[in-house]
Order: sequence, then C-alpha cells, then structure tokens
Amino acid sequence: MEASGEDEDIEVDQTLGSDEDEQDSEGEDQDEQLGCVRVIDDAEFDFKENVPEGRNRPLLGLVLTPTRELAVQVKHHIDAVAKYTDIQTVIVVGGMAQQKQRRMLKRRPEIIIATPGRLWDLINEGHPHLLNLRQLKCLVIDEADRMVERGHFAELENLLEMLNTTHFNPTRQTFVFSATLTMVHGLPSRVLQKKKRRQLDNRSKLEILMEKVGIKSKPKVLDLTRKEATVETLTETQIHCQKDEKDFYLYYFLLQYPGRTMVFANSIDCIKRLSALLVILDCNPLPLHANMHQKHPPQPSLRERVDCVLLTTDVAARGLDIPNVQHVIHYQVPRTSETYVHRSGRTARATKEGLSLLLIGPDDVMNFKKISKTLGKDEELPTFPVENKCMKAIKERVNLARKIEKIEYYNNREKQHDSWFKQAAEALEIDLDDDLLIGKINATDQETDMEQKKMVKQMKKNLKHLISQPIFKNLVKTKYPTKMGKLALANMPVAGMESALTRISGQKKLKRYFPQQQKEQKQRKRMKMQE
Repeated sequence: MEASGEDEDIEVDQTLGSDEDEQDSEGEDQDEQLGCVRVIDDAEFDFKENVPEGRNRPLLGLVLTPTRELAVQVKHHIDAVAKYTDIQTVIVVGGMAQQKQRRMLKRRPEIIIATPGRLWDLINEGHPHLLNLRQLKCLVIDEADRMVERGHFAELENLLEMLNTTHFNPTRQTFVFSATLTMVHGLPSRVLQKKKRRQLDNRSKLEILMEKVGIKSKPKVLDLTRKEATVETLTETQIHCQKDEKDFYLYYFLLQYPGRTMVFANSIDCIKRLSALLVILDCNPLPLHANMHQKHPPQPSLRERVDCVLLTTDVAARGLDIPNVQHVIHYQVPRTSETYVHRSGRTARATKEGLSLLLIGPDDVMNFKKISKTLGKDEELPTFPVENKCMKAIKERVNLARKIEKIEYYNNREKQHDSWFKQAAEALEIDLDDDLLIGKINATDQETDMEQKKMVKQMKKNLKHLISQPIFKNLVKTKYPTKMGKLALANMPVAGMESALTRISGQKKLKRYFPQQQKEQKQRKRMKMQE
C-alpha cells in the first residue's frame, strides 16, 4: 500500500511538471493573458449534503421565540424529548453564522426553533426547506403577548400574514404560550391601532392577541395560573423608602442574604450606576442590558458562582434560563403587571422557594398601585424586616462608595470626551484646540488632579477597612423564612424590632417551619466541635 501511494505521488508530480512545461512553451503573451490567479466574485459551490434516506420530509413544526437565549433553551428541551427518535431540530437565530444555519437547514429538519428576524431573512432568500410552509402541522409562539406588541417584531407580522394567506393550512395547530396571557386588563394604548382604538378597547387582551396571531375560530384556553398570578412558593415583600435610600436597603440585603440574586431596574443608566457602586463595595455584580455585546452572555458566570448578583433591565425578565435564583429585587417598580409577574417568575421555579422584594420610592407608588389592582392583591404586601441598628454602618459604607463613584464617573467622562476629540483630530490631521478639551491641561489643574487621585486612594483605603469589619454582630444569620403555601406573617416584627429573618425564637417554631435550617445549624455545630 505504501509503494502504490508513492507511485501515485510520483505520477501527480510528473503531471504537474508536464503542465508547467507546456505552459512555458506557449510563450510569454499567453502567460500575460492567463495570469497566475483567477478571481471569481460570489462563487457558488454545489456541495451535496449527506442527507440520509427518508430525510426528504417537509418542515412540520415551527417554534417562534422573542430571544436567542429562549430559543436555545427550547431546543435543549425538545432534543431531550426526541432523544430516542429520528426527529431533527435546528435553531435559527440572530448572532450566529448564517451560512452554518443554511447548511443545517439543508438536512431538512422536522422542527425549527427560531427568532422572527433571522427566519424571515432566510425565507426571503428562498431557502428550499422554507419554500413550502403550507405543509406546516404545528406553529408555536412563545411569550406571545410580548411578540405581537406593536413595534416589537415587524418580521413576525409579515410571517404570520404569509402563514395565514398564501401558506395557509386548515389542519395546522397553533399554540400560543405566555405567563401573562389571560391578564384581565386591556393592552397598553401604544399597542392598540389608532384607527380601531374605540372598537378594540371593549375587547379582551386575549381576543386581540388571537386576531393578530390569526386564530379565527374560538380558541381553547388552558389557564394554569393562580388568582394572584404568582406561584405559592414565592414570598412577596416590600420596603417603602426615599429614592436615595434604595442603595442602603439593596446593599443591606446583599450582605445579609447572600445567594443568587437578580436586581431589576427600568433603565440602562440605573444599571450602569448600580454596577459601578457595587463594584466599589466589593459585591462583584454582573450587569446585563440591551446595549451590551451579545457574544459574552452572563449565564456561564451565573452557573459557576453560587453567590452572585445580576443587575439587569427587563431584557432578562423573560426567556433567560438562570437556575436556582433565590431572590428577585425590584430596585425600581415595573411599569406593568406583566413585567412584575415575569420578573418575579425568575425565582421560585419548579416548586423551589423564592423571595420577591419591592423597593418602593415616591416615584414608584403609582405603578405599585396599578400592579396591585390588576393582580387582585387586596391585602398590603408584608414589610420586609430590617435591623435598624445595622443601618448606620451600611449608610457609612454606601455614602463613601457614592463619593468615590461620583468622582470616578466624572473623570471617566472627561477622558472619554477628550479621547474622542483627539482621535477625530488625528484622523483629520488637524491641530486640536485646547478649548475643546475638558480634561486637565495646565500645571495647576494637574496638581489638583494629583491631589484628587490621592484623596480617592485614601477613600478607597478607608472603605476597604470598613468592609472588613462585621456589620451583623451577635446575630444568627439564617435564610429568609418561607414554606410551602402562604407565609404566616401576622406576628412578623416591624422594622426596628427583632427581625424574624435574623433571629428565631423557640426550637418548636424552628423545627416546624425551618427543618432544613435546623439541620444546617446542627451540622455547623458538629464541625466546630470537631475543629
């Protein structure tokens, strides 16, 4: 075999050599015409895919999701169910190589999980597997109430119109899913069309949504939600405070109750400020918002770290698979009840327990009242107990961190401003006027800058010393009290008194409501005795 291989190599070399000799003999004029390299624009290669027999079946199932993360999660679940079958699934979402997705579609999978934008692009390109959607047997729309909102997914409207006209299949089943599908109030005014607003106001949210999806007959509605719209294992609490006091209570909670915590805010600027503040306070937060690059999602870091804090906008309220979230903190009260339900739904999943804490400032009262009315929460949410004796040390740390964050924010803004002007001047090859710069340019300002850096360095040193000191002295730290079903909060102490979250009176109560905590305490005592 080796000899034959060598003979083949020799023959190839001889052939190449003879070709070169022939080209040399044809003359210099022909060499100039042929050249060494021939460039072909937009070359197409007709590679044959290794499609197994029986794989010529059409597309039978289509699942549409609003986000890439949710699409990946759905695919994992479908693959687990179809593990011992020959059913193939493909994910078609933005942020991934389009050429690779085309090759995967050539294998003619039976089920496609997609986001509307990328799927519509491939349909417009005329991909063979997507040409005949009339044979589609099952259409699933997840988080439907969000996807059909006006201005969110224009491609979805085009796709639904095509499926209900030119590619209509009377035998196709359409499934619509959402945790807030049967909310009793109407859609927001921005969703309703201006011309038909008067007619649509008297119709339910579900009827409007069904019309947009294209379900003409009366749909069968399976409502699995409770009257309160949140699960039984979720403990909902609140803290009324001033706007500038929210940082104190947030930092207090993160110190007293470590664990996987998601902190929601309504704006990106708020997330950026909180991220900078908590970094200075040595809390190591993970920020997530719409302006961040999608190549580095936070899920891997969240899965690796047991105690972590995710600062996020409502981009993570739906469809983000983050396991074992213990706490959800609403730093700013959401604007709609749907958002509140989805935010709170990040915890207390799959029969596990969780806590939802609302930090309600004067600006949040109106939104809080609307949410309570919509969800039918007649009773006031219980006030989250706080040890006031610890708040003095908390405020000292947070106020010092605020001063550091404010100085660094303005310094960074000056650097970014000056850097942009300097780069623009270099690109245009012109001299930059010093009046356009806001940074330090003269000797006096440079001295002031050096003094400010020394002051910030000393402030950070003082803060580091404060952080090293224990705040919760002589207090038994325990997990917040939850149990299956509603929590009996009648005897919960108010703020300023002994907290049920930090002290538990009586071993009988401990044994009844906190069996797991009792076991953990015994284990800790045994370990200390062994040491």
